[in-house]
Amino acid sequence: MEKLRYERPIIKKLETGMPNKFGMRTEYTPMTHIDGVAVKELIKEYGSPLFVLSEKTMRNTLKSAKQAFTTRYPKVQFAWSYKTNYLDAVCNVFHQEGSWAEVVSGFEYQKALDNHVPGNKIIFNGPDKSDSDLKRAISNDSYIHIDHLEELYSVISIAKELNKKPRVSIRVNMDTGIYPMWDRFGFNYENGQAWDAINKIMLSEHLELVGLHSHIGTFMLSANAYAVAAFKLADLTVNIQRKYDYHLKYLDLGGGFASKNTLKGSFLPGADISPTFNDFAEAITGSLINSEIDPHHLPVLILETGRALIDEAGFLLGSVVANKRLSTGKRATIIDVGVNIMFTSFWYEHKLTPAQEFTHYTEDTIVYGPLCMNIDVIRENVNLPLLNKGDQVVIHYVGAYNMTQWMQFITLRPKVVMIDLKGKSHIIRDNETNSSITSLEKIPEHLMKFEL
Repeated sequence: MEKLRYERPIIKKLETGMPNKFGMRTEYTPMTHIDGVAVKELIKEYGSPLFVLSEKTMRNTLKSAKQAFTTRYPKVQFAWSYKTNYLDAVCNVFHQEGSWAEVVSGFEYQKALDNHVPGNKIIFNGPDKSDSDLKRAISNDSYIHIDHLEELYSVISIAKELNKKPRVSIRVNMDTGIYPMWDRFGFNYENGQAWDAINKIMLSEHLELVGLHSHIGTFMLSANAYAVAAFKLADLTVNIQRKYDYHLKYLDLGGGFASKNTLKGSFLPGADISPTFNDFAEAITGSLINSEIDPHHLPVLILETGRALIDEAGFLLGSVVANKRLSTGKRATIIDVGVNIMFTSFWYEHKLTPAQEFTHYTEDTIVYGPLCMNIDVIRENVNLPLLNKGDQVVIHYVGAYNMTQWMQFITLRPKVVMIDLKGKSHIIRDNETNSSITSLEKIPEHLMKFEL
């Protein structure tokens, strides 16, 4: 029988009520498995660091979102936001669940086509669509969301050239009570820009106005802001009905729903303050069904939800490299996860959990990544047990944006695996190698040789 190791006694202050400025205290339960698969086995097989995505969580989260909206409104269509996570396996999970594709670049548009999404189930957003992008979208009968007048005139010109009548929508920005207001994209509601663009399209014989689009912000913590946005889009819809005796096919309320992550500077954890899908659904659908839109011609409600559907499905596994004391005496732990692969650490206080049993002694700790740069900080302060070199940690809620905004810097990007509904893990993106990076480089002949 192995002798128990001595653990020195400690005096621990009991804390009740509100958390301190660093958030909640440590959860005293290790995370040893993800969907029944051992964290240490995943690292042993695929290496560290490692992104892990839960297919089960993705599907269940989308089903919850659908239920929240479809029980309140008769016509609902989700469109997967490719910029949130455009790994093909991820996109196809949402496509299998009935989501269309929402893209914001020619690159993402081609990914959607390569994933066999029909052209007429692709929504093309974004302020920078080239003429070749627009020609391809028009030829494929995709929905084009116009961002500015230059794009509007380009679409009209290309429509004439192709002798096709593209289906278009305009992006509308507005004051929803959230500041700073997102007025960079689209046409403003309050100053009449949106109505001017609508009139130009309705009076053109080359375009078919099929909808209105609004994306009011990101990580929105106010469901009421969506109620205001839906009301204003409904107002434009009613005015189109009255002036042109014409019924729009859809209203697109964009994305921006908050996940359960905790923003830096937030006093309460995101899980406690982020609105639920029911909150967002009640706000949006309430404005639509209580508006003066003809109930016999209700537009389809399109939602481009990304972050809230996948953030909680993503985990980043890492290993402890070293521990040290800073000059202030504060404990620092270095792990093999850097900000180059976890960009969201710049604005989230990600939950961090040990992957093995640990001592009950805890200490406020700064967690650094492995990069040779001072801003490589995963958590500025988090209460953690003492972790030894080689111990593993699990970073939570990393499914959104980290696999699209990451970059190769100092270290190579790691594997991404997905755990399927049966608990089997699959590599859905392999790790980078030196050759995969240098394969794009070209060396001029006069620089091929040197002597040292």
